[in-house]
Amino acid sequence: MLDSGGITPNESNSAVLVGLDFGDDNGERLEELRQLAISDQLKVLAVVKGKRSRPDPATYVGKGKIDEIRLLLSETSASLVIFNHELSPIQQRNLAEQLQCRVIDRTSLILDIFAQRAKSREGKLQVELAQLEYLASRLVRGWTHLERQKGGIGLRGPGETQLETDRRLLAKRVKFLKEKLKVLQRQRNVQRRARQRSKVMTLSIVGYTNAGKSTLFNRLTQAQSYAADQLFATLDTTTRKLFIPNCGYVVISDTVGFIRELPHTLVAAFRATLEETVQTDMLLHVVDAVSPVRDEQIREVNKLLKEIGADNIPQILIFNKIDCAESNRAASYVRDEYGRIACIRLSAKTGEGLDFVKIALAEAIAQSSVESRERFLEVGI
Repeated sequence: MLDSGGITPNESNSAVLVGLDFGDDNGERLEELRQLAISDQLKVLAVVKGKRSRPDPATYVGKGKIDEIRLLLSETSASLVIFNHELSPIQQRNLAEQLQCRVIDRTSLILDIFAQRAKSREGKLQVELAQLEYLASRLVRGWTHLERQKGGIGLRGPGETQLETDRRLLAKRVKFLKEKLKVLQRQRNVQRRARQRSKVMTLSIVGYTNAGKSTLFNRLTQAQSYAADQLFATLDTTTRKLFIPNCGYVVISDTVGFIRELPHTLVAAFRATLEETVQTDMLLHVVDAVSPVRDEQIREVNKLLKEIGADNIPQILIFNKIDCAESNRAASYVRDEYGRIACIRLSAKTGEGLDFVKIALAEAIAQSSVESRERFLEVGI
């Protein structure tokens, strides 16, 4: 069986984290890596920091830093090293050889978390596809030990190496997963068209991971979606109806959290799920109001929304967790220059300020009805 560089349950759950600063402060980024490791049920025993002008092409870090990591591994008995960067296959292999332990990068860690959290059939298929596409890049230069000829019964043709066989079987499985996901995507499209025919307004809750999206979703819909103070607590999209007084029902979806430098394999694999976001009428962009890097997180979410084609959808900023703020600010909302509610401060945990969300949605539904009537009159003319 091929080793994808992930974490196996039989290994020790202790790790050493490594993060380099290439000119910008990486303190918050290393903290995010620590939270990712904790979310993956790992015990962080040490953190290694360093500064470089550029990565070393062979090992990413210099010889002195490798010696420092090796010493920490000896002192802590950790069996895993996690880099807060994307390692090339050759860098990952060289580091593993010199450190004599398993070495993974940030992408591999995120993939492992996704593999543990996916619950729905579609989510599991998407995660497996992302893992296989990540593994495909590892088969290029990081797997020279598979280049030698091996005997195989019923798998290889004459003269086919183990590496070629691995590539062929992997490509076959990837094709199978993509076909399965297309079927599920068509089913999703049928459901979406049914909602559009009924002219029901659709909403999607988006935001950085651990901003409190699922907590807000549960508060609004009385659902029981899993919510926890950890990164990527929710992976599978959940959709419910929400009644707005004097307006009727809207359909609201809770989506997977975004994160800085989300692996491209995951963006591609989860495109079907994220299409629920692309086709929605409005976005509720949940922000962790107490995060010291909330502005950067807002930019990262908007960056990914643009990447999937959802950057032109109207959105309301929801600054969550005001109950955790030192100033203990009261719930409030702010209108934009057009008189629409553009920003709301609330606590999804306590429910304070939740009525402001319903007011904003009621106004949006009313505005949508006015615009629909105007379009109808224009066509009639």
